[in-house]
Amino acid sequence: MHTMWKGSISFGLVNIPIKMYSATEDKDIKLRTLHKECHSPIKYEKVCPNCEKEVEQDDLVKGYEYVKGKYVILSDEELKQLKEEHEDKSVKIIDFVKLEDIDPIYFNRSYFLGPGENGSKAYSLLREALEDSKKIGVAEITIRSKQQLAIVRVYKDCLVMETVHYPDEVRNVADVPSVPERKDVDKKELDTAITLIDQLTTEFDPEKYHDDYREAVLRLVQEKINKEEGTTTPTDSDKSNVVDLMSALQASIERTKDQGEKPVKKKTETKAETPEKKTSSSQPKKRTTRKKKASS
Repeated sequence: MHTMWKGSISFGLVNIPIKMYSATEDKDIKLRTLHKECHSPIKYEKVCPNCEKEVEQDDLVKGYEYVKGKYVILSDEELKQLKEEHEDKSVKIIDFVKLEDIDPIYFNRSYFLGPGENGSKAYSLLREALEDSKKIGVAEITIRSKQQLAIVRVYKDCLVMETVHYPDEVRNVADVPSVPERKDVDKKELDTAITLIDQLTTEFDPEKYHDDYREAVLRLVQEKINKEEGTTTPTDSDKSNVVDLMSALQASIERTKDQGEKPVKKKTETKAETPEKKTSSSQPKKRTTRKKKASS
């Protein structure tokens, strides 16, 4: 596992050397955009729309648009100085709270934290203290020049840090259009909905959930590699055409009763021979101009 950051966790006078690793990985399939005629990957350029020409890397600067069309230019030296002033290589725990006090909407990305050199004892101490107190640490950290809020908790005997959105980064639900006001709902419909929820309630097992679309694309790729004709997955044509809320709820309950067990998402076929799509590094962005053919 690649170490992406080294630093320390500090709370009070305790300082714990740590190494940080990404806890998740993107499994999305990367498809390249190709020229239809020759199947060559398309290159994208950095073009100035005002000067109508391609811009070299040395001619690029960073700017903040404070009003439409007006920018404050920030030099690389200025940004580097600010980065050095704020990039403290530590996870500073400033508060301890209960996990249930934080709504999941605030969570962003997850990272595994492992002990650094000579940090195993202090690492174990923090892990046990968090477990026994049933608390999580609220911390501040700077990653890649961006100061972020985070929480530190225990996950399967490992310390995990999850970056958390600041309050002003979470949009106001009042801005969501057409959200109905809370009013009395039909008692019979509510009871039926709760019955359906009870029938579908189970323990969370992440292994039974799959990205069906990604797996289907990989199978299609394999079929094309093998020069075989793909098959069309039949659609469900026998589903009841329920037209009102009560009928839909009742039909769902009856369906779970007929099955005799809680519905479990069917696992897809084993993909032993399914190729993993390799991503290639991006090529230099240069425009190639096609010359016009001289007329005879």
